[in-house]
Order: sequence, then structure tokens, then C-alpha cells
Amino acid sequence: MIVKLLYQQKSGALFPGVRYNTNKVDRNKGELMKVANFGVLQGFSNLRPQDYVNYLKTLAALNPAVKKPQFHAVISGKGHLYDKARLTAIAENWLKEMGYGRQPYLIIYHKDTENNHVHIVSSRVDRKGEKINSAYEKIRSQKNMSKVLGYEYASAYRISTKAQYFMLLEQAGFAGLDPDHKRIEDCIAAYKPDVDRIKALREVLLGLRDEKEMLPVLKDQHSVELLFHAAEGKQPYGYTIIDHQSLTVYKGSEVLGLKELLGDRDRNQVIFPNRELKEPGMQQISNNPLRTIHVQSIWIAGDVDDQQIHGMRRRRQRKARTNTR
Repeated sequence: MIVKLLYQQKSGALFPGVRYNTNKVDRNKGELMKVANFGVLQGFSNLRPQDYVNYLKTLAALNPAVKKPQFHAVISGKGHLYDKARLTAIAENWLKEMGYGRQPYLIIYHKDTENNHVHIVSSRVDRKGEKINSAYEKIRSQKNMSKVLGYEYASAYRISTKAQYFMLLEQAGFAGLDPDHKRIEDCIAAYKPDVDRIKALREVLLGLRDEKEMLPVLKDQHSVELLFHAAEGKQPYGYTIIDHQSLTVYKGSEVLGLKELLGDRDRNQVIFPNRELKEPGMQQISNNPLRTIHVQSIWIAGDVDDQQIHGMRRRRQRKARTNTR
């Protein structure tokens, strides 16, 4: 993911980014995805680009010392990896981190290049006439993007496979799809299982495996989450343990075998007790000792061994991988 800040090179018309992007929309090369914080202006229909410009100019006039009040940025993903909805959500979260969450802004999706991207136009002057902080702006823009995508979060955990890195992102709700694979490989290379912690986790799981509120207790009292893995409509074939206390992800088999964990439970009923899908990637369990089970759908291009065996078929079917959890 690339973030680029666009600075107005010459003095002239204020907020030229508005007209530039609305022209893209007029030529069917762009789409206006989000208009936020323009106050009563958003209550009117058939707004012209100049209406947005005038509103932004009004804010800029509160602080004449800011000679170039336009904030214009581009967020671009590789190829079509990120769709317009995901790019828009990323842009919104990134704006909050940059201090522009409450500023009036436009997000425009561009579809006229090989790489999907969005443009953001806002004002560097807020409603109090104060300038939004621009110190170390370029550096912060990159760091904040890494934070928004979840890469800083996932990289804090000890992992033994690439799939575990993506599980962390997905489980925590982050939108990142293109992390630095060298950084992931370094994390994997540094992984060493904590024998004492594994022993402690095993004892916890054995003590709670018959508990009706097993998952909430694990999460609330032990800062541990379990992710069960299964192909659609099939019984779980394994699980992953996310230990937030020690910031480590374990293969379930490292701690306690699935059969020993589930005991006499029907594995199929653990995942599909009522055959009703509540939301993508998640099965909601009702009247079952294991309430909420997350079914992951993760594809890791870098796991070459799995790609060679299952990759093409699983990309077509969008199934979870079986040997990289």
C-alpha cells in the first residue's frame, strides 16, 4: 500500500484537487465514494464542485497564514488487490490517524490506472481556525497506514507460519492484504515455542474443555482466542490458538490435539449446529458449549508447498488452507 501526499506547487486557485477529482467523475474515470463533515451542505441535492470548494475556502479564510490550505493525498494498492469499498474504509481510518477525521473531506475512487486508488481532498485549517498538525507528515503518513492496515499489530506477535499472520489481521478486523513478506519471514525465523507457556495453556484448555462458556472464559479471563478451521460444511480439521497474553500464535496441535480438546462432541455440530451463516467468515453457535467459531478463508501466496498442492484449486473455491494454520 502506497500513500502519497500531493502538494500544490504554485499559488493559484484554492483547492484545485476538488475540480481535478470531480472532472474524473464527470468523465466516468472516477467515483465519489465519501463526502463527510460538510455540515448543512450535505443536506442539499445536486451540489456542484464549486459548492465544496466554497465551503473549504470558508474554513481556509479563518487562518490566512496558511497559504496552501489544501490537503490532498492518494492511497494506492497494487493492481486490483483492494476494491473501492476497502480503499474507502482504509482512507477514512487513515484520515482519523492523521488528524483529519473531523475535517470536511472528499474521497474519490479512480479506476483509470492499473492500480486501484483513491484521492482524498480536505482542508488543513479546522473550524477553530487552527492548522492541522503537519510535523513529520510524510513519515507519519506511512506509519499511520501501517497501523491502519494492522501490520504493526500483527508484527508484535510471535508466529510460525504466514497464515497465522493473516489470521491475526482477519480476527482483529484489519484491512491489510499486502504486508511486507520479508518482515513476516523474519518473525517466523525468530519463532521459538515457549515450553512453559504451552504447558500452562494445555492445563487451561483441559480445565475448560467441558465448560459451556469455554470461549468467553478463555478470552475474558485468560486473553486466549481459539480459531477452528474447516472447509465449508465440513467438520473442523484443526484449530489455532491466539495467546494475547504472551503475544504468541500457536498451532492447536502444539498445545492440545483437536480430538482431545473436543472430546465426544460432534465436530460438525461444533461448526454448524443450525446451518445458518450469520456473517461472512463466522458461524454463530447457539445452544452449544462452543459458542462462536471463526472459519477462516485465508490464501497465502508465499506458502509455496501448499500453493503447489492446493493453490489453484483453493483460489478457485476460496477455501481455507489446510496445512499452513
